[in-house]
Amino acid sequence: MKTSTITQQGFPAVAPESAAVLILGSFPGVASLEKKRYYAHPRNGFWAIMAQLLDFDPDSPYRERLEILKENRIALWDVLYRCRRSGSLDSSIEPDSVAVNDFASFFREQRKLKAILFNGARAETEFKKRVVLPERLAAAQNGICCIRLPSTSPAMASLSMKQKAERWRILQDYLDL
Repeated sequence: MKTSTITQQGFPAVAPESAAVLILGSFPGVASLEKKRYYAHPRNGFWAIMAQLLDFDPDSPYRERLEILKENRIALWDVLYRCRRSGSLDSSIEPDSVAVNDFASFFREQRKLKAILFNGARAETEFKKRVVLPERLAAAQNGICCIRLPSTSPAMASLSMKQKAERWRILQDYLDL
């Protein structure tokens, strides 16, 4: 059954007062939008990887998982605020329907940010393409590293979960600063 194309809106940022790392996805999938939770698809590896890196139970309640991210100075957000698409695949996003989140305000508030970790290629591409130049320059001038990591989505199947987790281990380097 094909999902109809509708305009969808993402979630607000989950961010502690002084985040060291911002993890950016592209836009929530259908399962996440339905459950109103980041990375809610049962086969998405995001929470399993975070649990492994931060030493918590990946099946703990959602609010507890968010608190653990914040306690570890990790912010979570998506590049896109709103878009139209059919289904969950990033490739289904209609380019003319896209609106990005307010990164200018986010960067003004998050002065201790050391890294932006992109959850997959599409997040990085959309950020570089759609986030206006002054915000990107501000990030670069503040010494914020931008790193694309393999998507935790089950649609990105060229790497095993173990391989993805190993690449995501770089997160810890920015938490120890």
